[in-house]
Formats: sequence, structure tokens, C-alpha cells
Amino acid sequence: MQWVLGLSVLLLVAWSARPVAAQTASAAPATGTRTVLVMGDSLSAAYGLAPAQGWVALTGDRIGKTKPGWRIVNASISGETTAGGAARMAAELQRHRPAVVVIALGANDGLRGLPLAQTRANLEKMIKAAQATRAKVLLVGMRMPPNYGPDYTRGFEQNYRALASQYKTALLPFLLEPIALDRSAYQADNLHPVAGVQPKLRDHVWTSLEPLLR
Repeated sequence: MQWVLGLSVLLLVAWSARPVAAQTASAAPATGTRTVLVMGDSLSAAYGLAPAQGWVALTGDRIGKTKPGWRIVNASISGETTAGGAARMAAELQRHRPAVVVIALGANDGLRGLPLAQTRANLEKMIKAAQATRAKVLLVGMRMPPNYGPDYTRGFEQNYRALASQYKTALLPFLLEPIALDRSAYQADNLHPVAGVQPKLRDHVWTSLEPLLR
């Protein structure tokens, strides 16, 4: 898988990546408007692209056209880990009071080879915090290259399935599924998707997100 090879090459680069917040406006919503909050990393923060080109912004455009009374807020940060997301979660929930929370974190944990139990605990903390506010949760999974062995790779993927089952969240097993085997879908770093395939990611996420907006 070309994407897996790219992750392997970038393993050391990921260690020194600096967090950069997504530049998505989050103006105060109109009265009665419900919010979708996205907590992700560079794959959701439109890394290397104009903010409006990313799948989150494109999803926001679709929501604006097809789901009156809803909006999307992108609180994704490039370089973010599950620990960072867990630390920010309470403040983001209080700030935006979302009805739906999309959790798309874990890739940077895997690139660093962080303990699976640690990643799971952080994701669990985020899910529980969101559900405590009665928000619906969509957990978006990721897959890892075999750098740390098959047990780690399988365990990493299984974390998402197990948590979704335990907490009865919606689950999208692999964010990059539609483009994972297409080398031309990635920027020069062989990791971050180009603008032209962002609509595919939007459509992929939409299959799991749209039912939560009813």
C-alpha cells in the first residue's frame, strides 16, 4: 500500500511536527443552530491546502445546503495526538456546545508508536466527555504501517472498533479508505491528500455523519 509506505518514510518526521490549528471560522451560531464539532489532526485540518479545500470545509458546505439549522466547526490541529485532543475536549465542548462530535485522532499516536492502551484511554476520555453533554459521537479510525509489528497494527485498528462497540458510537473504520491505494491522491510527502481528492473523503465521512444529523 503506497500510503503505508509513505507513513513509514515519515515516521521520524512526525516526531518533530509542530501543531498548527485549522483555520476554520467558528462564528457564533444563529439561535437554534446545531453544531458538528470536528476534533482531528492534519488530515482534517487541510494540511498543505487552503482551509476551504479540506474535507471538513467541504462537509460544511454540504451541510449548509442540505441540512438547514446545522453548521460545522473544525477544531482540528496538525500534529495533534489523542492526548492533546483529550486535553482540549472540555473547553471545545463548552465553547461550541455541539450536538455531534467527530473524533478523528490517533494517527500521530501510531506514527510515534505510543502505547495502544494510552491511545485508547485518551479516545475513551473524549467519547465519554462528549456523551456526557448528550452529543452524538462519530469515531473516525485510522490504520498504521507495520513498523511496530502485526500485533501493534491490529491492536491500533481494533481500538476504534472496540470503543465504538462499547460506547455505541457511530464508526468510520478508516478515513482514507477511498484513496489509500492511489499514490496520485497524496501531496509530495506521500501522506497528506491533495485538494482534488478531498471531495472523496467528504463523501466517505458523509455516509456515517449524515445519519447523525437527522
